[in-house]
Amino acid sequence: MADKKKTEGELLADKLLSDHKHGGLLLSDKELKECSEFCEGYKSYLDAAKIEREAVIEAVRRAKEAGFKEFERGKKYKAGDKFYFVNRGKAVILGVMGKLDLSEGIRLAAAHIDSPRLDLKQNPLYEDMELALFKTHYYGGIKKYQWAAIPLALHGVIIKADGESVAVNIGEDENDPVFCVTDLLPHLAQQQMKRTPAELIKGEELNLLVGSMPFKDDKVSKKVKLNIMRILNEKYGIVEDDFMSAELEIVPQFKAKDIGFDRSMIGAYGQDDSACAYTALEAILNIKKPDHTCITVLTDKEETGSDGNTGLNSSYLKYFIDDLARAYGLCGHNIISDSECLSADVNSAVDPTFPDVTENMNASKLNYGVVATKFTGARGKSGTSDASAEFVGRVRRLFDKNGVIWQTGELGKVDLGGGGTVAQFIANLDMEVIDVGVPVLCMHAPFEVTAKIDIYMAYKAFSVFFAD
Repeated sequence: MADKKKTEGELLADKLLSDHKHGGLLLSDKELKECSEFCEGYKSYLDAAKIEREAVIEAVRRAKEAGFKEFERGKKYKAGDKFYFVNRGKAVILGVMGKLDLSEGIRLAAAHIDSPRLDLKQNPLYEDMELALFKTHYYGGIKKYQWAAIPLALHGVIIKADGESVAVNIGEDENDPVFCVTDLLPHLAQQQMKRTPAELIKGEELNLLVGSMPFKDDKVSKKVKLNIMRILNEKYGIVEDDFMSAELEIVPQFKAKDIGFDRSMIGAYGQDDSACAYTALEAILNIKKPDHTCITVLTDKEETGSDGNTGLNSSYLKYFIDDLARAYGLCGHNIISDSECLSADVNSAVDPTFPDVTENMNASKLNYGVVATKFTGARGKSGTSDASAEFVGRVRRLFDKNGVIWQTGELGKVDLGGGGTVAQFIANLDMEVIDVGVPVLCMHAPFEVTAKIDIYMAYKAFSVFFAD
């Protein structure tokens, strides 16, 4: 039977109206397999880089394997040369020199490698009712109740009195112990359940259970605490005062796993913003000899406002570009003004269980590709850079030309809140910038959800941006 001829209205609708489709309907079986294969490396990265220090170590390891060398201030690089610069062990810049003069500007992708978590206080260890616990201070925006009664691991670094640095990673190995924040049983929680959800577990109740066995000596008090310090001293050579010069972070012990009977999604801790950090990292590692000089920056402190000398509200990225420019007799600020950036950060995906918080015509969805977010901020666009129509148009043409499946999105309904990214700090340097990232379910929870198609499309988006 011949195909039914389209009506005038149908032809006009095809020409004029949007018709975005689920990525699974747009990709071939071969392409879907490529998405899944790419995400196997992503899952390994998620398990290896749960905190910012580990993300830097993993990025540098992979960069060295790809031929990157440590950045040398004052050196002139030729097209295709690869270099990296580590900022205080908690942020890293990776670059590939382009064929065009630096005065033509750079192509920058900026992702963050910190995620919401619990940090140990500087004086954390105490004993109460013959149990040993750590006091914590939560980092970033969390629902505190989500962190109780789940297995937790301890990561970070301790700087001893003599300056020696001791790396800590307890809970990830199959034979390691894990830790937890305790919660009340329902039978005794009548008063607790009268609290508001924000105070169901209070900040000072996020205490980490770390031991219960006493040191056998009747002459000492706080026997359980002493026994914990004995174990830590034997393993790491530390004393209690060494906690004062430590950065120890508590993260979920979960491994990255496929989600769904169809294995189309990934569940893991820290996908905000590892989903973009990994894809931007892979894009810079795989670029060969681009026209423009390309840079990926993996930065710290985004979840607390990007302040501090490893966050993008500081000047370390600007100073790096200044150093790069000076070797060629150029001004860094001129290069920055002629540069473009994809601020690689995630957006909130529509959740059918909680549809009332999103305006679905302008919300991102799982499996509809990478999200271009013109503006973030809160309510009246407070705290956003708001990308120009011209730059959005350029990114739109670039993605369409190169077969990148993409969508637009906002972070919830106008009056409900919102959020920020590093885009505003990039824009404040006088650079064109737009947020481009992966839609996420359960954002800021200990176990976040992404779709494999969207992860792969983020990688493709950063790759074509670098190659353009």
